[in-house]
Amino acid sequence: MMKSIKDFPQGKRSAITYLLTDIDDTITHKGRIPACAFKAMEDLDKAGIKVIPITGRPGGWCDHIARMWPVKGVVGENGAFYFVYDIHTKKMIRRYFKTDQEREQDQIKLLAVKQRILRSIPGCVISADQPYREADLAIDFAEDVPPLSQTDIDRIVDMFEQCGATAKVSSIHVNGWFGSYDKLSMTKIMFREVFKTDLDVIKEKVVFVGDSPNDEPMFEYFPNSVGVANVLEFFDRLAFKPAWITKGKGGIGFAQLAKILVP
Repeated sequence: MMKSIKDFPQGKRSAITYLLTDIDDTITHKGRIPACAFKAMEDLDKAGIKVIPITGRPGGWCDHIARMWPVKGVVGENGAFYFVYDIHTKKMIRRYFKTDQEREQDQIKLLAVKQRILRSIPGCVISADQPYREADLAIDFAEDVPPLSQTDIDRIVDMFEQCGATAKVSSIHVNGWFGSYDKLSMTKIMFREVFKTDLDVIKEKVVFVGDSPNDEPMFEYFPNSVGVANVLEFFDRLAFKPAWITKGKGGIGFAQLAKILVP
C-alpha cells in the first residue's frame, strides 16, 4: 500500500543525499516543466541533495540537461548511458553501456523493427526526438499523436520482444533496445564510477521518483521510492509499486516531494 509522502518520516528526510527522478510526467506536467518543479531542483541542489534525472529521453536532450539544469548528471535512454558535465573543466563525461560499433549494429536491427511496427500499428509514429537518440528506438503512442489503446501499446511491446529487443513503456513512448541494461543497472554504474560509492550500500539515502512502468526496476529497488499522483493510472500494471505517493501530478507532485525534503 502506497503511503502519502506527507507522512515520510523526519528521520528518513534528513538522511537523503540523492534524489533520482524520471522526467516525463514526473518533472513535467502536461508536457511542460512548471516553474515550481525547476525551482524545486534548484532548492534541492542548494541544500546539498544531488539531483539526477533517470530518463528515457535521448542523448541530445541529455547533453543539454547535464549542462544546463541544476543536476549532477543524467542517465538517459533508459540506461544506455550516463552524462556528467564538469563545470570546472568544461568537459562532458559520456559513458555508454555499449561500444560505438555495437550501437551502430543495433541501429540497423532497430530499423527493421521500426518498419514492422509502423506497418502493423496504425496511429503510432516514430518519436519526434528520435534523431537525437544514440541507442534505442522510441515509438510515440501519446505525445504527438492521439493516445493509442492499451491493446495497441501491448502489441508494440510484443513486436520489440519478438525481435529479441527489450521494450519498456513510459507515459508517452514505447522504448526498445538491444541489451541487458535498464535504468537501474546504469544508475549503479554511475554511482560507482562518478560518486565512488556502492548504491547497494547507500540506497537508504536515496529517493527515486517516477510515474510509469519503465520506472518499475527503480520502484522495486529503492526503499524510498515515490510515485507522483499520476502513477495511479498504471496501478494495475505495476508489479512493483512505489512506497510513497504525492498528492499532485507530474511536476506539481515533484515540487511537493522537494518541499518535504527541503522545507
